[in-house]
Parts: sequence; structure tokens; C-alpha cells
Amino acid sequence: MSFDGVFTYAMTKELQRTLIGGRISKIYQPFPSELVLHVRSHGSNYKLLLSAHPTYARVHLTNETYDNPPEPPMFCMLLRKHIEGGVIEAITQVNFDRMIIIHVKARNELGDVCTKQLIIEIMGRHSNIILVDAQTNTIIDSVKHLSPAVNRYRTVLPGAPYISPPSHDKLNPLEATEETVLKKIDFLAGKLADQLVATFMGISPLFAREAVHRAGLANRTTLPKSFISLIEDVRNETFTPCIYTNGQKEIFYALPLMHIEGEVKHFPTLSDMLDRFYFGKAERDRVKQQAHDLERFVANEKAKNEKKLVKLEQTLEEAKQAEQYRLYGELLTANLYAVKRGMKEIEVINYYDEHGTTITIPLDEQKTPSENAQSYFQKYQKAKNSLAIVQEQIERTKEEIVYFDTLLQQLETASPKDIEDIRDELVEQGYLRAKATKQKKQKPRTIELERYVSSDGTEIFVGKNNKQNDYLTNKLASKDDIWLHTKDIPGSHVVIRSKQPSQQTIMEAAHLAAYFSKARHSSSVPVDYTRVRYVKKPSGAKPGFVIYENQQTIYVTPDKELVVKMKKPV
Repeated sequence: MSFDGVFTYAMTKELQRTLIGGRISKIYQPFPSELVLHVRSHGSNYKLLLSAHPTYARVHLTNETYDNPPEPPMFCMLLRKHIEGGVIEAITQVNFDRMIIIHVKARNELGDVCTKQLIIEIMGRHSNIILVDAQTNTIIDSVKHLSPAVNRYRTVLPGAPYISPPSHDKLNPLEATEETVLKKIDFLAGKLADQLVATFMGISPLFAREAVHRAGLANRTTLPKSFISLIEDVRNETFTPCIYTNGQKEIFYALPLMHIEGEVKHFPTLSDMLDRFYFGKAERDRVKQQAHDLERFVANEKAKNEKKLVKLEQTLEEAKQAEQYRLYGELLTANLYAVKRGMKEIEVINYYDEHGTTITIPLDEQKTPSENAQSYFQKYQKAKNSLAIVQEQIERTKEEIVYFDTLLQQLETASPKDIEDIRDELVEQGYLRAKATKQKKQKPRTIELERYVSSDGTEIFVGKNNKQNDYLTNKLASKDDIWLHTKDIPGSHVVIRSKQPSQQTIMEAAHLAAYFSKARHSSSVPVDYTRVRYVKKPSGAKPGFVIYENQQTIYVTPDKELVVKMKKPV
């Protein structure tokens, strides 16, 4: 795990330098297990993200913008009551564990000064955010409740005394020496990294593997030196925030990791690094939870249409035999005198062939010669009539497949606020039933587009679903703005708000179009661009579907770093 005791220590130091003495001006809870505290400190405004997410638990300053629910949750309201307007007196780490305490001095309802502790426990699926009265050590409330029936060791409920998670009696590595390592590690037992993790508090397998790697041939001489050398970097706060990328796998840490191969990207602060690392990850996880049923429905609809297309194409092949049936009927009619009931087939001269070849006609032995001829004429009429219908159905089915493929791509890159737009669209198109609700009729949601700015300051907007695509292309964009879309690949509409953008801006907008498409993990993705005036929505077309002309094509390999850099709040 990357967010271990070492990383928590580094983050605590960073927050101490930035936030101590600051005043908490606003508190929001955009998601059930995540809080954002707005803090005014040292003449600047900061946003502090506290997350007890089971997979992405963390604490750091953030520049991201989060959508807040119309009505704040109860825990958010309680925090506003107790610590909004309060001053951050201290930020501490508990021992060397993955726990950070924010000490806040505020006034209660009577105007008396009191101290509250906001405790963030960063422990995977057991992560929690707990508000405690410092004077009485009593829990006021928490993001997640833990009853005695669930945990015998401690109770996390309002009114219960706060008890820290068990420490397992490990040693604090900041107090360790080379002699400590020599005494505690059994060099004959092997698995030295595992022994370091089991001995010292806050040491993750990642840190332990780095210590063993730096030791080279790990023994009683080299391992204690490499371990204490790393701990010295921690004591001296010699931190180097980095993200290591190897294929699709990414790892972040506060110290250089020599045992990790791959591309390395450095960041000025731990918070900047975490903003980049978690860009889209936690959001994607929330989208998966919210849109699981939607994603499954769309995938099933696409699969049904793909099966339907196979059957229709088989029917089309049969329909193409219409002329063969007509020929059989006419040749049988001309040779009725030669056909006897009970025959399985008859060979006759094909007088339509200039060479006078013969042709064998299959017969139904249960039918009379005349009935066999009429049967072929009926098959001819049926096949002839179905040909146009089947071709039309095939085109419609192909459109459905493209439509659902586009929705699947949009669900892959959707933010939580985009999900309801996609759900509403499926209701409007008749694929889903509207959910029955007893609540008052809500106002229509305003369409919010994602905004990006190119390196020369030009605005670029991206549609993340069909409603946004239609609004962006058909309403917001001017006729001479530049419109982009991946060539023959499901993806977002992208518009550059400029009549004469630079080639660099076009290239950067193409990166956005490729990144927000089905080809986001591909290389050399073709992206078409043209003026908005050449983009048309055919009458009766599906939402988000357009045709365009006078386009030019450029090829780009999507760059996530560029996308992160360009994103700006609306």
C-alpha cells in the first residue's frame, strides 16, 4: 500500500506547514465517505479532502471541484455545527500509524471555547472519519458507525469513548537504530521485507521491499544501513513525491523507489501528486456503483441487437434467393406434363439460359405438380417483399448497436452527475421506464459541460453524454467554432471556442477527443475536425448522432497528463 505510515507522516508535515492557524470557512460532504473542508490560511484559500473510501481512502489538499448534494448529509451538518468557523490548532499523526488528527478550536452554542478532534483513520475498507470531543474523549459522530456486535475491541457510535485501533505492539521506526534492526530481524529465516513490516509500525511492503533492494545483497551489514538510511530521509523530511507508471499500473510514494521499473513523474507536493494519481479513479469507482444496473442494461441491449443482426443477415441471404424461386416456379409450370406426384426432384431444360443447360428442381413429394409450382411462386413473393423490409431492419439494428456502443463508452468516462442524464435519455427514448417517485417534481437539471483550456488560453468544451453533445454542438457552439470527434469511433463531441485556433490548440483538443472516446487506451487515434456549420443532425436521428463534411483528420495518442493539465472549473 502506498498510503502507509511513512506517507502519512509526510502528509502530516505538509498539512502542518500549510493549514495550522487556518480557519475552517466551509464544510461539504459531496459523497457519503468523503468531506471537503475549505480553509483560509496564511492569506490563501485551500480545499482539504478527507476520504474514508474503502479503496481510495486518503487525506490531501485538492484543486479538484466536487459537486455537492442539494441537501447536506447529517454528518456534514453536525461538522458545520461543531467546527465550521473554528481554527486549526494542530495536525498530528498517531504514533507512526495511518491516522491523522486535526485539532480544531471552536465555540459551542454557549459561546465557550472548546477543542474538537477530527480523526481520519486511513485503513482500507475500515477507514473512517470521527469527530471527538477532546475534553471528554467522547465520540460526537462518525462517517461509519461500528457497533459492539461488529467489533468487540471498540465501539464507534455517538456517545461512546474513542479508542484507537489496535497498534499490534510494533516499534516506531523513527526511534530505530541499526542495532534495533539487527536485534529484531532473523536473517536466517528469510522473507526480510515481511519481517520489517511485522516489526515496525507504519512500514508497508512497498517501503520494506525498497529497503531490501537498496541493501543489494541483504545481510546483517547492508540491510540495517539501507533501512536506517531511508528512515533518515523521513526524519529529515527529504521527500520526493513521484508516480511510477509501468503499462497500466501506477504507484505513488513520498520517497524515491529504486526497485520499481517504469516511467517516473515528479511533483512539487504530495497533494499535487495525489490529485493527479486519483484523477478519475475514485470518480470511476462511484460511477460503477451508481451505474452498475445501467451498464448491464446497455450491454445486454447491445448483445441482443448483435444477435438480431446475425439472424437478419441470414434472412437477407434467404431473401436474395427470390429470383431462384421465381425461376423454379416458371420452369415447373412449363413442364407440368412431365411432373408426377411423389417425385422428389425433376431435371428440366432452363430455357432462360442461352446455352440450354438443364437445372434440377427439388419437389415436395406430398404435393401435386401444380401445388409445387405455386409453392415456389409464393416463396418468391414472400422473399421479394421481405428483401426491402429486412434491409431496413438491418440498417436500424446497426444504428442501435452503434448507439448502445456509444452509451457504453460514455459510461466508461462518465462522472456521477452524467449518469442521471444517460438514464433520463434512455427513459425518453423508451428503453427504460421512468422511476415512480412521491417527491415533488424536480426542476430540469442544467447541462454542465467539462471545460478545458489549451496552452495558449483558448477555451475547449467536451460533451460527456448525448444530452451534453447535442447541447454543445447544436446550441452552445457558434457556426465557425471548430468541432472535433474521433473518426468512426464512439466518443465525445469536442468544441474549440475559436474561429481561428492555433494548430497547437487543435492538436490539444484532438487529445481530448481521443481520450474521451472508446480508443482512449490506443495509439495513433484518428480525429476528424471541421467547423460547426458543417455538422448536421439528421431528422429523427438518435441523441448525439450527427453527420459532417469538409473535415480534416489528424492522428494523436491520448495523453492523460495533458488532459489533467488542461482541465479547468466551469
